[in-house]
Order: sequence, then structure tokens, then C-alpha cells
Amino acid sequence: MSGGRVPFDLSELDPDQLQAATAPRGPVCIIAGAGTGKTRTITHRIAHLVGGGYVNPDNVMAVTFTTRAAAELRERLTMMGAARVQAKTFHAAAMRQLGYFWPQYAGELPWRLLDGKFPVAARAARGARLDADKTQLADIIGEIEWAKSSLVAPEDYPGRIVPDRRDCPVPPEQFVQIFKNYEQLKRGGEQMLLDFDDLLMHMTAALESEPGIADEFRSRYRSFVVDEYQDVTPLQQRMLDAWLGERDDLTVVGDANQTIYSFNGATPDFLLDFSRRFPEAVTVRLQRDYRSTPQVVDLANRVIGQAKGRVAGTRLTLIGQREAGPVPSFSEYSDETAEAEAVVREISALLDKGVPASEIAVLFRINASSAAYEYALEQAGIGYQVKGGEGFFQRPEIREALTALLRASQQFTPDPGDVLNAVRAALVPVGLTPQEPTGAKERGRWQSLQALVSLVEELTTATPGLSLSGLMGLLRERVEAKNPPKVEGVTLASIHAAKGLEWDAVFLVGLVDGMLPIHYALKGTDSEGAIEEERRLFYVGITRAREHLHLSWAQARQPGGKANKRRTRFLDGLMPAADDAMERRGNSRSKHLGAPKNSCVVCGARLSTPEFKIIGRCGQHVQDLDHMVVTQLRSWRTDAAKERNVPAYVVMTDATLKAIASALPTTPEELVQVPGMGPVKVEQFGEDILAITQNVA
Repeated sequence: MSGGRVPFDLSELDPDQLQAATAPRGPVCIIAGAGTGKTRTITHRIAHLVGGGYVNPDNVMAVTFTTRAAAELRERLTMMGAARVQAKTFHAAAMRQLGYFWPQYAGELPWRLLDGKFPVAARAARGARLDADKTQLADIIGEIEWAKSSLVAPEDYPGRIVPDRRDCPVPPEQFVQIFKNYEQLKRGGEQMLLDFDDLLMHMTAALESEPGIADEFRSRYRSFVVDEYQDVTPLQQRMLDAWLGERDDLTVVGDANQTIYSFNGATPDFLLDFSRRFPEAVTVRLQRDYRSTPQVVDLANRVIGQAKGRVAGTRLTLIGQREAGPVPSFSEYSDETAEAEAVVREISALLDKGVPASEIAVLFRINASSAAYEYALEQAGIGYQVKGGEGFFQRPEIREALTALLRASQQFTPDPGDVLNAVRAALVPVGLTPQEPTGAKERGRWQSLQALVSLVEELTTATPGLSLSGLMGLLRERVEAKNPPKVEGVTLASIHAAKGLEWDAVFLVGLVDGMLPIHYALKGTDSEGAIEEERRLFYVGITRAREHLHLSWAQARQPGGKANKRRTRFLDGLMPAADDAMERRGNSRSKHLGAPKNSCVVCGARLSTPEFKIIGRCGQHVQDLDHMVVTQLRSWRTDAAKERNVPAYVVMTDATLKAIASALPTTPEELVQVPGMGPVKVEQFGEDILAITQNVA
């Protein structure tokens, strides 16, 4: 590192962050709640140690769990003058180390990384007399990965099924044979095949069994930082121990309340036991939440405040630092289609208020829930992206753009202040125009290029003086880390996939028992532990929101289906006062926000089903509807569904048709007020519907 001043400012940190950043070398444990600035804290700690001459940057290794997070660490450290610090995932670090030490460890035995596990796993299964399909193979591979990351040998696996809540996809004895076959097949060819877990296992073995390797490694790397420490597996911890040897220059950062990957072998035990292992460790708790409004923080605290078990004993109480914002909303709907349509109406309202689409996310427990929201967003003409936008850098226009930028960086060197303009100029030949084009295909290409320009602007603003060649280095980091820029569109993602991300507005949907907590968490000998992990997952979802938070659930899966879904138990006792009062009276578990009053418009009787609530009439007075109108509306709906090649209920539910027949609207303004309708449906179908209702009125 050069002798110049490191460009970072410790005065930017709050008192707790400052204590963590400036703690002396040695064991340091940072308990960092959601939104409390953990990445800022650990990068400032590394920069402080490097800039103060306490450590040589070449001797520091920072590890985390995703290529995206590692790239962000490298990017920030580069901007802070500590570019030589190694920041990698556990697996990337192990692969690089093993590649260097392999000749000392295994001699001339060749090896290569296993490209894909399915062919080997399929052969292993056939060797155990199982002709498994792809789905079953994926489950078998998942169990092998769990066993290896948990340091469980094949023959010991059956004894771990019950205590570890494993759902073995085949009989245990057969799985043991498949597991053994899998390991044997990787060793049986002309060269040894290593999967990702093998990288960690062999690097650990090399350090533990070869003193020369251990000495050389430990002379190079002397100071370690581990992010997301609550998610380490026993195998990762064993490799970390081998890295350290007898030393204790270790900083760990984590939050047991965000432990959500135990199904993959992760455990918070190493974080919870850190002060026992290192009694002299400095422990700092970061509780000031800079991400979310006090209203969102309050709900998060109350949800995690009900947690049970060992993790609950170390819970943090977040303290919101932002100005007050809107109170989180709670909504119940008759079915999942109605829920998706209502969520999209709320999204449209946020867009109208100026909230960017890229700052809105719909989060759900399982990926299969995405389909209803994809359809509803498409119907509303709202762009979206399903998380795993890793394909951004593989788009043809982006690959062309990066080639054009590389060529430009090789041909001339603009002044640092002109780098952004040079990038724009280089992208003109591949389709970047001053104005957004009108054609759908051209518009999509232009929006991708504009997203790349926005990323360049972000990088050049954050790194004053960045050269064009330096920019290309940062872009290569992004490509390798599969870390795309935000594209203008609503994000659809599972809560697991949303970990580490944040948005201005978050919609948490499908909040029913059996979904969150997931149904299989309610079974087994340790259902309480599984349910508590689901509670932590809910907490992670809530803390993704900066300002707007909407929570919703549906009483039935399909329109007209049986209303047998129960709102998630994680909201029991946490609903607004009016809802709790209603629940105490035994009327309902929640208020149906945004729906008509739960009483018949004719006699005032309480409405007992979701359909009656939408129609606004009880069973006795629903017969008063003009059935000729209902028949005509159903006939129109059938034709509309055939024309669009979709099921009839997608066009409109029976309950909405009956609500129209009950209200008999004569204008678009009246029609949009009918439950189940909305501006998009009125624009699509309003003319046809009003032709029927106006004829009757």
C-alpha cells in the first residue's frame, strides 16, 4: 500500500460502530442487527487497521457467503484504499488456496472442479438400484451437501435424521449407499473430481495434516474477518479453525436473529459461543437501524420479541433512526388471485406517487408463489424482474456494451471527470440514444443499457478520480460476482433470496400458516425449532422494507374455494388494536382492509363467507340479485377468457360478477369502486360490462 492517506473517515460512524472499527487486533464479535451498517463497520475496521499500520493488507482475509457480498466488500475496500485485502467467499478462498498447495498435499494426482453433480449423482443412484428423476436427484444432492457441510459421514447419516429434522428422499440405507457411490465415482476416474464441499474439506485436511502448508499459509494470512457468521456450517468453521491455528486475530459479524439457513447445515452456535471460546473478546452490539422507519422497526422488534429458544436469549432490540413513516398495513383477501390483484393496485398507487419500480419488492415464502404476481403485473402493464437477475450481464446488448467499453479503454484514456461521458459515447453504437425508443424490443435494449450507465455513474461518483481502465476492473468484479445493477422493474423474490437486500416498499404476501411457517416446519420432533427459524425468516422479510410495508394473506387458494386458510400465527397479538378487539369478540382473526363492511347491505346481518363479503349480501338476500345480469356477465366472461386463452376466473371471479350485479354501476367511476375491480380491469373490460349493466339500469 502506498504511504498516502487512506480515504475513509471514522467520524462517519456512530459510537458503537466506532468502537467496533477501532477495537484492537484480537478476537472481536460484532452483533449487528438488520440495517445497522455492518458492512460499513467492517470495511472501516479493515481500513483502520490497514491505514494505521496495524496490519499489512496482504495479510488480511475477509470471507462472506455470496459472490455478490464478496464483490461489494472488495468494491468498498478498493474505494477506501485497501484494495490488496482479500475478500472472497469461503469456497472461492478454498479453491484458490487448494490450487496453490495441491502439489504439496497430493503430489501429481490431477484434479478438477466438478462442473455438475447430476450426472455423477444419477450414476450413484443407479448403482444403488434407484432410477431417480431430476427432482429426486436434486433432493438427494441436497442431502449429500447437508451431510458434508455438517461433517456427517455416510454411515452416520441415518442416526442424524430425527435430531436434525432431515427429510430423506429415499430409504436411509439406500441413501447411505448412494452417498458412498457418489464419493467413490468422484475418485474413480483418470483425475479426481472435487465438488464445492470437497474444496473446503481438502484444504482443511491439508492445513491439519501438513505442517509445512500450515506454516506457509499462516505466515501469509494473519488477520481474518468473517461476515454473516451466524450462517457458518461446521465444515466452514473447521476450515476457519485451520486457518487460524493457535492465533486469535479474528473479527466476526452476525445476527442470530437472521439465522435462516439451518436446512443447509448453518448454525448460529459458533456466534453464540464466541465469547466462551474467546473470553477476552471485545463484543459490540449494533442496534441503531438506519434502514427502516420506526414503524417498520417496531413491528420487527415485536415479531422477534416473541421468539423462543437459545437464539432468543441474544436478541437485539433495534432502534429506528429514520423519520417516522406510514404504519405497516395488514390486509386479508378472499383468495390468492384477489390478493395478487390488490397488491398490484397498491403498487400502481406507489408508482403514481413517484416510488421507483426498482424500489418495490413482492416477497413470498416459496418461488412458486411468483406466478400470480407475474400475471397480475403483466395485466397492469408494470415491468418486473424475478430475483435471480443474474442474467443481466449475459444479455446480448450488455455483452456488446462491455466489449465496446473494453475496446474504448484500450484506445484512449479520458480524464477522470470525463469517464461517464466517454462511456455514454462508447455505447451509442450499440443502441444508447438520448431518448427512450418506442418499440418494445428496442425499449428493453435501451433500458438495459441505461441501467449499465446508471451503474457506471454510481461507481464513478463513489470513487472520485476513477479511470476508465479502473472502471473496467470494477465492472469485471460485478460480472464475476453476478451482481447486476438495479433494473427498472418491481422485484419478485423469495424471502431467502431477499436476504441482504432492501427496498423502499415491500409487500410480504401469502402470510398463512402452512406457508409461513411452512407446512413441514409444523411436523417432526423439533417442530418448535423449525417454527422459530420460520419466525426469523418473517423477521428478515419485514426488515427488508425502508418505508412502506404491506402484509397480506388470503382465506382461500382459488376464487370460490373453501375459506380454510389461517393467518400466520406470527401476527397473533401484533395486529392493530381494532383487529385484536375483533378477535377477542370471536368475530374474525383479522379485519378485511379495503373490502366492504362485513354486513349485509339489505338487513345488516354479519356476512359469513368471503363471497358474501364481496357481494355485500347475506345468503338470504343474495337471491335478490338480478340473475339475468349475472348470466349475461358470465357469458361475456366465457368469451373473454377464450379470446385470451386463460381460465375464466383469471378474467373475473364469480364473486366480482355478483358484486357488479349487486351494484349495477352505470359509469366507469362507479364500476371502479366495485370490490374486485380496479383501474386496469375497468380499462380492459369496462365498456363490455357497462353495456350489460346500463341496459338493465
